[in-house]
Amino acid sequence: MKARSDELQIFVSVIECGSISAAAEQVGQTPSAVSRCLSRLEAKLETTLINRTTRRMDLTEEGKYFFEHAKRILDQMDELEERLSSRHKTPSGRLRINAASPFMLHAIVPYIDEFRRVYPDIQLELNSNDLIIDLLEQSTDIAIRIGALADSSLHARSLGCSPLHILASPAYLDQHGSPGTVAELAGHTLLGFTQTETLNHWPLRHAHGDRWQIQPDISASSGETLRHLALAGQGIACLSDFMTRDDLKAGRLTALLVEANSGYRQPIHAVYYRNSQLALRIQCFLDFIQGKLAGYADEVFGG
Repeated sequence: MKARSDELQIFVSVIECGSISAAAEQVGQTPSAVSRCLSRLEAKLETTLINRTTRRMDLTEEGKYFFEHAKRILDQMDELEERLSSRHKTPSGRLRINAASPFMLHAIVPYIDEFRRVYPDIQLELNSNDLIIDLLEQSTDIAIRIGALADSSLHARSLGCSPLHILASPAYLDQHGSPGTVAELAGHTLLGFTQTETLNHWPLRHAHGDRWQIQPDISASSGETLRHLALAGQGIACLSDFMTRDDLKAGRLTALLVEANSGYRQPIHAVYYRNSQLALRIQCFLDFIQGKLAGYADEVFGG
């Protein structure tokens, strides 16, 4: 007997999800049904694909080989389905999008309802990661990257650019005062990033240039964490306009050192792997989200 595509899908889901129970939830079956499917697949192939214990699962060498090729087959099936459906101009299939948490929450999630109404046959999978990921390893169709791009093997599409603001809450300023000059930042609690050193260069003009490197008193890997720390009055942060514009309008945060701000804007790109015709579901999302962000070009992204 030959392995069926649904068995390949369940096997790949188990590996990607890391457990039978998580895969069962993803594919809409019971854990026992998923376990039986794996056993049937191994019996058909006459080999052990996964060494299973009560605590963990490990792919055998045969399992690793089978996973790599099964995933490729499923991707090819998805692409074939997309190409057939594109002939009728009906985008469909699973679309996996990865973005840093702040961009996902503030610039993508607000538009998902409308996107789903316009493209009901596209199944969205939204993942957040504040570090740069490998698109192939993470099974990602589109990744949103903020800042300069370094990987030339990726196709990229500009979504605009976002100004940076030096920010603090009114409560923090009431207690500690507002810095009048860039040098006075040294007397304040500064909030910065743990992983990306370039994000700790603030766009501030001073005697020796237009970028001011800080040593954070409190560090975090996510801009959203830094935003909440700033809102809680824990210090001064440098954050993108797309995630703080509502806070500024509502008075929850106050922009500081405005006259010293150099005006640097972070470029924002959608990146993806495609060596042939762009999949219709990817093209539709890129057109949609770029249109939404362009609507704020003057007040948010600045063109």
